[in-house]
Amino acid sequence: MFKHILLATDGSELSKMAMDAAIGFVKAGGARLTAYTCMEEYPYVASGDAGHPRRKAFEEQEAAHASARLEAVVAAARAAGVTCETDMTTSVPYKGIIDAAARHGCDVIFMASHGRRGLEGLLVGSETQKVLTHCRVPVLVYR
Repeated sequence: MFKHILLATDGSELSKMAMDAAIGFVKAGGARLTAYTCMEEYPYVASGDAGHPRRKAFEEQEAAHASARLEAVVAAARAAGVTCETDMTTSVPYKGIIDAAARHGCDVIFMASHGRRGLEGLLVGSETQKVLTHCRVPVLVYR
């Protein structure tokens, strides 16, 4: 069926449940697994900010958080006897997910949906909805 699955994770509890389901899916089907997470972009834009210590500290902290999210997936996969590659970028989340799937040659994206509906969904937006709208490969949504 699917040969290479991209698991998008943000470290939330729902994302952790999706991780467990994805690892089970990979193990049952014999597919490859790549875990992806998106680092938050530096929230302040200023022309001379590139080397600022505050920006550097923010980026280092984001990289550490992203690495921890990915290590949790790798550890869970290892415990289940599944090999897992990782990837992280700084990007708009939905674009990063789609680009990671293309970069790694994944034929399906596995991700959680937080189930935001109504006004909250409209105002906050849904990365899952954006992936579904813009992606050319199948997306499995865990809820």
